[in-house]
Amino acid sequence: MTTVLPPGPDGLPYHRLDHLTGRHRWWRPLVGTLLFFGAYLVLSLLLLALAYVFGELAGSPELPDGGPDFGPLSNTALDLTYIAIALPLVLLAVLWPGRRPAGTLSSVAGRLRWRWLGWCLLAAVLPVAVLTGTAFLLPDGETGAGESEVWVGWGSFLTSLAVLAVFVPVQAAAEEYVFRGWLTQAVGSFVRSPWFAVLPQAALFAAAHGWGTTWGFIGLLVFGVVAGWLTIRTGGLEAAVALHVLNNLVAFGTLAAVVNGLTSDETAADSPWSLALADVATTLMYAALVLWLARRHHPQRLAPPMPPPAPHPPYAPYPPYAPYPPYATPQGAMPGHPYGVQGGVAPPGTGTGTASHGDVPPAPGP
Repeated sequence: MTTVLPPGPDGLPYHRLDHLTGRHRWWRPLVGTLLFFGAYLVLSLLLLALAYVFGELAGSPELPDGGPDFGPLSNTALDLTYIAIALPLVLLAVLWPGRRPAGTLSSVAGRLRWRWLGWCLLAAVLPVAVLTGTAFLLPDGETGAGESEVWVGWGSFLTSLAVLAVFVPVQAAAEEYVFRGWLTQAVGSFVRSPWFAVLPQAALFAAAHGWGTTWGFIGLLVFGVVAGWLTIRTGGLEAAVALHVLNNLVAFGTLAAVVNGLTSDETAADSPWSLALADVATTLMYAALVLWLARRHHPQRLAPPMPPPAPHPPYAPYPPYAPYPPYATPQGAMPGHPYGVQGGVAPPGTGTGTASHGDVPPAPGP
């Protein structure tokens, strides 16, 4: 069964872009989700197997969970890679079975709007700085930090920043493309209300980080709701990606500044109530700044309606058959004779004309 939702006079919102091309089928989002998660599981297992093989060949020690220990920075890069591989897979799911351009997962413009992304990154600087400062001001018992924090030195710190600058943006973008992108549009293909499209992905986003504390789960849930709402409100993933990338870069960079900081397995799900409330407050601050910028820069909120298909031109009638031209009279033909003569030679038996070489007698008379 085909479900075709004609765009309004101004186009479709972000969560309804699955209907943009007119190729929507009810089963496409479901099959795409199953194929994505299946491919992600297979690829993750292959990457895990390669890590084990490489660890065995290199003689690396084992982590408490049995995995190979390549060192804090390498382990962090590997963990980020496990998440980053979801990005190309979800884009392939949009192409098939989604049967629409992969850029429609980025924004209603069909691409990632880099200029608007830059403005959103600028808006994220103040909220992330406030959240980081709040985390430093809280007592050690509130943040889980220990008292034996030792500066790693500029060499190790800059090396860690260079590696994190490569892996963290892809990891954060992959999470946004999966939750605020694919899942929002998959649910939005069945419902018109943006809130029904935003809430499921926010709950799944919080659950994907594991269960730490109740306040940590609430903080992640609020982040998912606000990021999803900003995605629909601004017509793309740029606002969500900007906050997620900058927040993760600062968080990992802070851990990389101290010895064994990157060995911590705590996530935002383990936040205490004070840090979770600060996270909620700064997320709302960021939303207010993005909305203020949106009023000034007017990012595209709706996808333009698809032009209607051109009608098939009617078949042109066949031209009338032209009559065959009469046979032309050869040059030098005898006027009035049914055969005619060419080159002064008459047909045999006509009794007229001249011989070719004088050795052919004229036709006998009666």
